[in-house]
Amino acid sequence: MFLPLPFFLRDTLTDEVSHDSMGFRKVVLAMSIAGDLIRGHTDAIILARLLQSDSYGYEINKTISTMTGGKFELKEATLYTAFKRLEEQDYIRSYWGDQGSGARRRYYSITPEGREACHRLQLEWLETRQIMDHLLEGKDSL
Repeated sequence: MFLPLPFFLRDTLTDEVSHDSMGFRKVVLAMSIAGDLIRGHTDAIILARLLQSDSYGYEINKTISTMTGGKFELKEATLYTAFKRLEEQDYIRSYWGDQGSGARRRYYSITPEGREACHRLQLEWLETRQIMDHLLEGKDSL
């Protein structure tokens, strides 16, 4: 029996229809991460990557894609707008890397202020996640 999906999952799932060995229709749901859900956390994602090591835009985006199994990538415009905003807030600094093997790349490093901001944003995410888990589980109070 196929039940309708809850309203909050409909936009984040895609249906693949196939049939089992007895010919019964089955629906395989492939999860994709809703852009709106993650979009508000772009700064936290970038800062968390830069906590690991200095990096450049393409490498950060490739890492995000790999870590999410290809389910999420930042648009180039979103990524570079975030870099500019984070630099203006003094959370990151940029510098030109060596051009030893190919094109010259602009690298980004996190500042001490960026480390503090990253930790604050991670705490905000944990609180948000707790609230969302609570709301989706239908409990009356935290």
